[in-house]
Amino acid sequence: MKINNSFLAPYAAKAEFSLGRENKEPRHPYRSDYQRDRERIIHSRAFRRLEYKTQVFINHEGDHYRTRLTHTIEVAQIARSIARALNLNEDLTESIALAHDLGHTPFGHAGEKTLDKILKDLGGFEHNRQSLRVVEFLEERYHDFKGLNLTWETREGIIKHSSPYDRPELSNYKPEEQPTLEAQIIDLADEIAYNNHDLDDGFSSKILNFKKLKKLKIWHLAEKSSQAENIKDEKIKLYQIIRSIINLQVTDLISGTKMKLKKFKIKNYFDVKKNKTKLIGFNPEIEEANEELKIFLKEELYKHYRVARMTVKAHKVITELFRVYLDHPDTLPEGYQTKIKKEGKAQTVTDYIAGMTDRYALNEYQKLTDPIIHV
Repeated sequence: MKINNSFLAPYAAKAEFSLGRENKEPRHPYRSDYQRDRERIIHSRAFRRLEYKTQVFINHEGDHYRTRLTHTIEVAQIARSIARALNLNEDLTESIALAHDLGHTPFGHAGEKTLDKILKDLGGFEHNRQSLRVVEFLEERYHDFKGLNLTWETREGIIKHSSPYDRPELSNYKPEEQPTLEAQIIDLADEIAYNNHDLDDGFSSKILNFKKLKKLKIWHLAEKSSQAENIKDEKIKLYQIIRSIINLQVTDLISGTKMKLKKFKIKNYFDVKKNKTKLIGFNPEIEEANEELKIFLKEELYKHYRVARMTVKAHKVITELFRVYLDHPDTLPEGYQTKIKKEGKAQTVTDYIAGMTDRYALNEYQKLTDPIIHV
């Protein structure tokens, strides 16, 4: 059965022209290759574990804070809306969005920074690289190959997500070329999602308040466009303004991208790949307001003492787990012990820790450091 691509823009990534999978498989009669990628990602163990991985606030701090899973779902929803408005491939866009954080550590960016520091003499740690490792190697669900055997375009989108293209792991993914427009969407959909849900969670945690938020240009633009000035209930007003910020950013991103496509005379898929700069982007006013928002969140939320304390705890837990497993590999589960001969101790320990949820890492830390806790 032929998939209907007639509604897609000429510069969209069409599944029928995909560079395919590393291990050849027959195409499905009614699902495109990118649909199958999406479904393989959703059914993976790594995807399910995102439910208990930190976004900003650790899981046990409250039931309503975003987790890495809810963040991923929000990124996919925003990215899909952008792709649809630009007549791009929604299935590929969603696949990359759902996979972009599969390799993320427990405890959010604090965990990633700790592993990167531990592994600095061994090439460091970067969650995009680990996400690619998850889908290419660590997931074991098929009898005839390791990994999920995703299409080349989905894997390219994972490894080129918000990162430089001069790394050795990119050698198989045409580092001299731009990723697809569908992949480029994820960089900014990710940013839109975490900026806005971190505003929401920051307000819920009482770290942020209206007095601080009113300083932001994007706040003023959203408050005006949403006519929220006269809403008295602070929680409802916050939700109204955050919805408006997302709408402003997404609408502007679509507009800014259309202008760039016109400016660079993008006519087809190959024009996208060979263009010197990325084509998905905001117009100058919203880009400036967005940068101000990111700086604000860094100073007022991510550096707050409550978040800083979690960072210290994360560093301690991951550092100690890594030390114990490296010095005593017999404390690893048997399945991981068997991988040491082929992968080496450091890589095996990295894979094990990076795959942990927050609560699993904390439980392991207690079991390995507290003599009263039974294994």
